[in-house]
Amino acid sequence: MSHDPRFAGLRLLVSAGPTYEDIDPVRFLGNRSSGKMGFAIAAEAAALGAEVTLIAGPVTLPTPAGVRRIDVRRVLEMRAAVLAELPGQDAYIAAAAVADYMPEHTAAQKIKKTGDTLTLILVKTPDILAEVANHADRPRCVVGFAAETAELERYALGKLREKRLDMIAANDVSQPGVGFECDDNALTVFSAEGKHEIGHGTKAEVARELLGLVAERLGRTP
Repeated sequence: MSHDPRFAGLRLLVSAGPTYEDIDPVRFLGNRSSGKMGFAIAAEAAALGAEVTLIAGPVTLPTPAGVRRIDVRRVLEMRAAVLAELPGQDAYIAAAAVADYMPEHTAAQKIKKTGDTLTLILVKTPDILAEVANHADRPRCVVGFAAETAELERYALGKLREKRLDMIAANDVSQPGVGFECDDNALTVFSAEGKHEIGHGTKAEVARELLGLVAERLGRTP
């Protein structure tokens, strides 16, 4: 793929993959995100000529060519990395599936099986995306992701407004062949101006179309 003049000099920050919140030294709370969508976005953006920084949760994917990668594990680590990289970014695409809750305490030793039940106290994690959207160093375009299993449009539009995003890319992960752990995806991208359907395709193809919307939002013309 040749460089696209719309992406020349563009600085793009992408987050990808899950976060793991440790319960004890051998157990954690996680989710099914493989990181493939975020990595595809980073790879396509770099191939198009953007300067890309990728904040990656615990995944087994190789670093895309031309991409600067920072590895993290927990929500608090991802937050620190994202905020440290914000100054000077033109766009932030939050493709990571960040945990909503984390254990109040992480046990220093393995928790042994004793009673019939085990109670974990979970506390809310920081909302990285909302913090970026309201930050003094806010990029000109902030894009969220919404992985839903029902009422996709209602939940996506709620997040768009509440978090003060420029765009939100929503997908129905209950549908076969798209979303978590798959090589393909399909997105509905919402903004204040309306919605744009990105049809079923490889995650690279979907990433390329999403990046076109980002370039358009930033006033970059072909």
